[in-house]
Amino acid sequence: MAFDSFRDFVNALDRAGELKRISQPVATELEITEIADREMKSPGGGKALLFEQPTVNGVVSPFPVAINTMGSHKRMAMSMGVNSVEEAADELGALMKAKPPTSFKEAIKLLGLALDLRHAKPKTVKSGACKDVIHLVDSPKSRVDGWPKAPNVNEPATFNRQPPTLANLPILRCWPLDGGRFITLPCVVTKDPDTGERNVGMYRIQIYDPQTTGMHWQLQKVGARHGRRYYATGTRMPVSIFIGGDPMFPFAATAPLPDGLDEFLLAGYLRKKSVELVKWTPPSHCARKDHSAIIPVITRCPSRTRCFTSLPSRIARTPCIRPRSWASRRWRIFTSAGRA
Repeated sequence: MAFDSFRDFVNALDRAGELKRISQPVATELEITEIADREMKSPGGGKALLFEQPTVNGVVSPFPVAINTMGSHKRMAMSMGVNSVEEAADELGALMKAKPPTSFKEAIKLLGLALDLRHAKPKTVKSGACKDVIHLVDSPKSRVDGWPKAPNVNEPATFNRQPPTLANLPILRCWPLDGGRFITLPCVVTKDPDTGERNVGMYRIQIYDPQTTGMHWQLQKVGARHGRRYYATGTRMPVSIFIGGDPMFPFAATAPLPDGLDEFLLAGYLRKKSVELVKWTPPSHCARKDHSAIIPVITRCPSRTRCFTSLPSRIARTPCIRPRSWASRRWRIFTSAGRA
């Protein structure tokens, strides 16, 4: 089953009794993730949560926040349009183990798999609802001085009580000692500069200031390998980051696929419908034609962060991304993985 938007999936959860709506204002600074953490640890993974009035620095954001949307076997199966997760696993297993048919019955079965794959191939369309509203981000001035020092965890007075946001998005601060706000459920699209092959991965994105983010990808990730190739040539790296859409997109982004296999192909196969891609063409007066760019000559040593566990991760330099513009649907929902 294909969902045209993440809102469609959230509405399906609501109809199935798998969603709790929180209408009171709740802070994106620690409060949302604390509530979600308790819900996730309840029997059966609890319910999905929709915070209808998340606040950013005390101001209500126009974006509602959905969290824990795929935090149970039932909701995971609903996202795939199957009765159980095991059903989807068996279907994928049959695809991986496909062999030349030895009988007419096996040939018919293999033909069915081939038809599913035909519909799975992504395709490019002229436009889409994701470009209903286009927002421009002012280009930041060039930096000649060094980055400011990270706050000292032993001195609370050095913490920034008003952490910066990016374009007023309800980006969550997950842990008390986190280095700032993090986007925890992004799909990051990069391209191999040598082969042109596309990769869709999921990496925590830290907000440094209103116009700069840091990509926390681990050294063994495909996106990091792409980055190293751009660094070696001293060229800017085009990157596209999207949030939301069909829930199969983040699932495919985290799937351990072989290098070179398109994640959008897997998403299309699972949703039984081709993934429609829209070419990003910002207005002509934008500084650059690409959606966002990694600046290879700029790295930043972030403050202590937590990566996928409750334990602090090692401090390491991360590439910076400066978005030039971004777009969204008119009716949109911001999604998060919680305390990742």
